[in-house]
Amino acid sequence: MSGRSVEITLTKAGRTKIRYPAEVLTEEGARLSVRAPWAAEGVRDFGFVRFEPGDVFVEHYWRDRWFTVKEVWSGDGALKGWYCDITRPAVIDGSGVVVEDLDLDLWVSADGSEVLRLDEDEFAASGLAASDPEAAARAVVALDELELLGREGLIELLG
Repeated sequence: MSGRSVEITLTKAGRTKIRYPAEVLTEEGARLSVRAPWAAEGVRDFGFVRFEPGDVFVEHYWRDRWFTVKEVWSGDGALKGWYCDITRPAVIDGSGVVVEDLDLDLWVSADGSEVLRLDEDEFAASGLAASDPEAAARAVVALDELELLGREGLIELLG
């Protein structure tokens, strides 16, 4: 399994948000871990972190969890931190991974000094709580779980 190429597809509201190739690192039970270079064009500066050409993401997907965890490494090999997307459980097959973004995100800096809940306004505006209350509840529970792991310095255990 290790070394083969797969395609990662992130969807949002029924549309493809981004699609990119990744290299499989491990596949164990419900989890698939891959490595991929920064897939968007140019630099994305969030204020608390910059994603830029040369960055490498080690991404962890689960068939049975409502989140993904992405270790973000700079081009020179320094860990920037963990970017966590709240998603429906990943659909993983022989050719790739498809995950549905549920708007909520969490950032944990490499030194653990910043644990930031992100995009709660987008999540509220998405209407998921009305259209799929069970999924909305699971999303909030997943964000709370990841935030706790981040604050306790345990987020790296998911990788």
